Amino acid sequence: MEATPEGNESSRVAKTLISFYSNYLSNRFTSLFPSFPSNFLEKISNLYRQTLLPVSTKRRAGLPLPLPSNSVNSTRTASEASRIYEVLNDIMDRFILNLHKIQENLQFWQSIAEGSNARKVYFMIFERGPRAFVNGSVQLMREAVTGGSAMQNLSNSSSVYISERIAVLSSLRCSLAAFLAQFYVEVDKCGKELAEDPEKSFSSLMHTLNGLFSKLDASIGHLHALRQNDSSVEGTYSFPLLFETLPEISQEESQWTNSEIKEAINLVCTNLQALDSYLALMVAKHQKPSNVTRYWIRYTCGAVGLSVCSFWLLRHSRLMGSSDIDIWIREAKESTVSFFNDHVEQPLLAIRDELLDTFKKRQKGVMDMEEVKLTSDSLHRMLLAFSEQTKGEAFPENASDQEMLEIVMLRYEKELVHPIQNLLHGELARALLIQVQKLKLDIEMAMLELDQILRANEINFAILAALPAFFLSLGLIVAVRAWFRQDTKAEGRGRIARIQRRLLIVEIEKTIMQYQAYFDQGLETDAQCMFGLLIYCLDRLYHAVRRHAKATGEWQCLKQDIIDLGRPGLQTSYKLIVTARMERVYDCLLPSLKRQ
Repeated sequence: MEATPEGNESSRVAKTLISFYSNYLSNRFTSLFPSFPSNFLEKISNLYRQTLLPVSTKRRAGLPLPLPSNSVNSTRTASEASRIYEVLNDIMDRFILNLHKIQENLQFWQSIAEGSNARKVYFMIFERGPRAFVNGSVQLMREAVTGGSAMQNLSNSSSVYISERIAVLSSLRCSLAAFLAQFYVEVDKCGKELAEDPEKSFSSLMHTLNGLFSKLDASIGHLHALRQNDSSVEGTYSFPLLFETLPEISQEESQWTNSEIKEAINLVCTNLQALDSYLALMVAKHQKPSNVTRYWIRYTCGAVGLSVCSFWLLRHSRLMGSSDIDIWIREAKESTVSFFNDHVEQPLLAIRDELLDTFKKRQKGVMDMEEVKLTSDSLHRMLLAFSEQTKGEAFPENASDQEMLEIVMLRYEKELVHPIQNLLHGELARALLIQVQKLKLDIEMAMLELDQILRANEINFAILAALPAFFLSLGLIVAVRAWFRQDTKAEGRGRIARIQRRLLIVEIEKTIMQYQAYFDQGLETDAQCMFGLLIYCLDRLYHAVRRHAKATGEWQCLKQDIIDLGRPGLQTSYKLIVTARMERVYDCLLPSLKRQ
């Protein structure tokens, strides 16, 4: 159920780590050389910071700020106004990205905590690297020898290990979510003023941000108190989180000057940089193990197996003077070609030839048009002679066979009155032979039409012979396509991705109801935390459905519904109606069965 926010996250983390360690090296250098000018490194640090602090000019595709639609696209071209919008967007983007990193690691530790004791012990021994494997194995054997409860002790230590990380990450998540919620509400309050005159309303918003950063500093600064003496977290919590405060600028003035706005923006960027540095190190100390660490046994077995195979291949290669590999390659090639000829090509050619040779061998067909014409001319002459003899008058050569056949049938009916006598002395036998000739002509006409139908379908039989290979190729293409397109994230196209998007709607509904419950109970801090998590979930949904909704033409309506869910002033009942409508109406959020 992860919808990873895209952006410049990797470069931002690298910059934060560089900034932190540059400050550390600066302090160490100053302590080693006290007489060296202290402002030299400070000037270098300030120069580097000025190159980092300008906010990004391109936002990632996430939930927009609650500003009027014409604010960003207005005719204002002042550089300071555009920087105000950029810094506000940058604040929201950075907090959402940091929330995503914390949430991703927190969900991992919560899933481990919800598992059984055996699962926790397995994690502590086998999924924390070789050192933890050795230490855990030694502890198990030592307590097994002394008669202690090894599994129970490991289970208890794993619970402490996991709960400590959950506590720190939960505290970080709640603090960031509360900041994001208050920031979003403040921007929503002064949205019209920001759209009309950003410079004028920026002063009050910056003083509010100053207070929010102070609250954030106070809420995160107590994390060192959660650290126990025998903590499993490596390192220390002693690195401080210090936010710079806004200078005392006169608020009686109706509008700040450009220099004051620039200074305030730089201070906000400095605070964001400090927050990113702090969170990068805090999350790194409490993050989930990497895949290499968790599956180190598999990778080790794979590396050992690969090494053995490489050594074995080396022994049979030309480098060691052996031609075994060349012989095996030649035999494999011959076997593959033989298998293809025996089980694919030859059967298909045999089926094709068996079907088409039937038509090739009968070049004139079962019935030819000349044979039919001969039978028809013979019948015409027989009818003409019988009719002239019966009527006693001459008939034209182009007389209709149908008229003459009627004469034959009338004579035939009369002859049947005395069949024995007329069979010997009458025209009964002659009339019977004429009818046999007529039946022969009808049969030949039917066979001629059947032959024409078979000739016309020769190409269809040829295509039928190629159907097995076609279906085999089609199945292979579908399998390869499904393997390449497997995507379990909410941005994907498959069934699992569609389920993840629907689960995001469920998570949004639960967050809305939990926020309302905290609000009704008067728990303001918890309510702010829930509202910040709601903004985070809406951003994930916004990012997950954007491409799919644009493809189906639903984006404008769906975008407005997502923005409405984040508006602080809307009632909870209306928001729940919106979520129900989203699950029921929009194609990118429907279940797969309903789409069919």
